Order: sequence, then C-alpha cells, then structure tokens
Amino acid sequence: MSALATRGSLGTVRADVVGSLLRPPALQAARLARARGELAADGLAQAEDRAVDEAVALQEEAGLDAVTDGEYRRDNFYSLVFDAVEGFEPLSPADSADIELSWRGGTGRAQAPSRAVCTGRLRRRRPLAADAFAYLKGRVRRAVPKVTLPAPSFLARYWSPRLSAHAYATRDAYLADVVAVLRQEVADLVAAGARYIQFDAPNYALLVDPDSRARFGDPERLVPAWAEADNAVLQGFSDVTFGLHMCRGNNAGMWAAAGGYEPVAEAFGRLRHERLLLEYDDERSGTFAPLAHVPDDKVVVLGLVSTKAPEVEDPSRVEARVREATAYVPLERLAVSPQCGFASVAAGNPVAWEAQAAKLAVVGEVAKRLWP
Repeated sequence: MSALATRGSLGTVRADVVGSLLRPPALQAARLARARGELAADGLAQAEDRAVDEAVALQEEAGLDAVTDGEYRRDNFYSLVFDAVEGFEPLSPADSADIELSWRGGTGRAQAPSRAVCTGRLRRRRPLAADAFAYLKGRVRRAVPKVTLPAPSFLARYWSPRLSAHAYATRDAYLADVVAVLRQEVADLVAAGARYIQFDAPNYALLVDPDSRARFGDPERLVPAWAEADNAVLQGFSDVTFGLHMCRGNNAGMWAAAGGYEPVAEAFGRLRHERLLLEYDDERSGTFAPLAHVPDDKVVVLGLVSTKAPEVEDPSRVEARVREATAYVPLERLAVSPQCGFASVAAGNPVAWEAQAAKLAVVGEVAKRLWP
C-alpha cells in the first residue's frame, strides 16, 4: 500500500517542521514580566497571540507545508502535561537523578527542564493543547496546522517506583492512564479540526547510545512496550494523520545520545504512526541503512537541517542527502524538515533569529525542488 493512500495521509506535506521555534524577544519579556507579577494573565495571552501570528507568517513565508504555533505557550515541549494534568508534583534535583540526561556538545549550557513525578492519580483538568490549536487553525492561510504532544513512551520517565507506587503500583498502570489522558486530548483536537498530530518520543533514539541505554534499559524489552503505549493513543481515530518524532536530545544546542537507528529499528515496524520524523542532521545519526526497516505504508520525514548549529545549510547538499536516502525509501515516501525544534526548552538553541528563518527557507526550497 502506498503511504499516500493510508488513513488520514498528508501526502502533500513535504516541507515539514518538528515543533518549537525561537521565542521572540517581546514574548520572552512578557513571560518575565508575568513571572515577576508585573503583567496580568490576559496580557501574557495577548503577547502569545502576537507571537503565534508571527510564527505562522514565518513558516508560511518559508514555504512550509505544515506549521505549528512554535510551542509559544509552553515552557518546554512537554510542560503542558504538568500544567494541565492533576497527579504530578515538582521533583527536587536530589530526586531527579534517574531522569536527568548527560548533555554533550554545543557551546552553551543545558537549560533546566521541567522536573516532575507522578504522585497521584492522573486527571486532565483542562485541555493540553486543543485551545492553543484552535487559535493556530484560525491564523493559518494555506498550510496544514500541526499540533505536537509528548508521547506516552516519553512520559514513562515520570513514574518512580519510590515516589509513584502509592498512586500506581506499576509503570504499566500509570501508562494506561497517560494513554487515557492523551486520548481525551486527541479527541478534543480532532473536534477542533486537527488533521496532523505529532507525538514527540525522544526516548527511542536515546537507546541508540550505549551510555544512555545503560540508564534506560534493553531496547529489546523497552521498544515493544513503548510502542504498545504509543499506539494505544491512536486507536479509533480516523481522518487524522499521526506523526512520531525521534531525536537524541535537544537542549541549548546540546545533545544526549549518539548513534545510528539500528538498535531501535524494530520500532519503525511496530509503530502505527503514518509519519516518522527522524533526526539526520549530522554523523551522530548514523547512515540511512536502518530506513530499510520502515514499512511501505509510512512516510519518513528526514530531519536534515540542524536546529543546533548556527550555520545555514546549502539547499543543494540537503537535496543530495534526500536522494541518498532513496536507496532505502522511495522519494514518494520521503519529506524533509529541521532535525528537531529550535527551542525544545524555551530559552532556545544558539541559532540567530535570521538563521532560523533561513533554515526554514532551506526546507521549503528543497521540498519545492524535489516535489514540484
């Protein structure tokens, strides 16, 4: 079966985007003012609205076929869960050693992510992203509005045998409620008109590195369990395309794992998401050979434009890399994107605003050349 004939397929989305964008200075200032008590909640919301308007214009001008709201209403790519779901509490640095990653590379300093742990039964107090998506959908002119959510496989990290067991005796029991919360959210998103929902699942690609694998466990055990939870969120929804993004960590231009996809290539066949967004910006990602394991009903979105390095890529070289990948996946089942978000954590990667715009334009240009 061709990927272009699958349920909810978005075959025309060739120039894709992963999620977060650099926060504009005005939005950063508004967030600081709100934190100091100098700006009311509606003032921050207005600043966020203006920033989202700019994000949509930036992406559409770059020629992207899918656009997000830049994740501008979040502190990081997954903080919306802790903001909207009852049952999590902040985790002290002393108690967070088992979920901390060892950041490498780059020239900056890793930014502190949201640390939390499940301490009670999960209950969605309000939508995670459905309201934000409704605003985005009303601003997009020609592209497909896209929304991102953290995958259950990522949220598995926030169950602790010591701190969570009184609420959920096992991680599997906790994940069952994570899935239920996310299915509620997907239902609301679909009702709001979402047709492209991406789940962020960095844990898979973290398993490619021996150091991080030692922390998480054996891929042969974890990949099937994670895929089962990630697939459970999708069941029963039609007329919507689901994507899943894998990366090796993205924080202030730093990374947490290195290695090719071979140790987790089994996931390509187990996952039911129609689009796999895979990090391929440099040698840390290995070769394209593991793509031979991708079933022929999936689109592979090649993350060939770096959001970590400030240098802007040559479109011809990116185009050549896409053609290299056709040794394993035909061109009709490929697309192109940045390798990750530009600001998975709000302070962002060491990339200038102008370079971000230029990199997005490279994605649009390459897509225009390859899929006119």
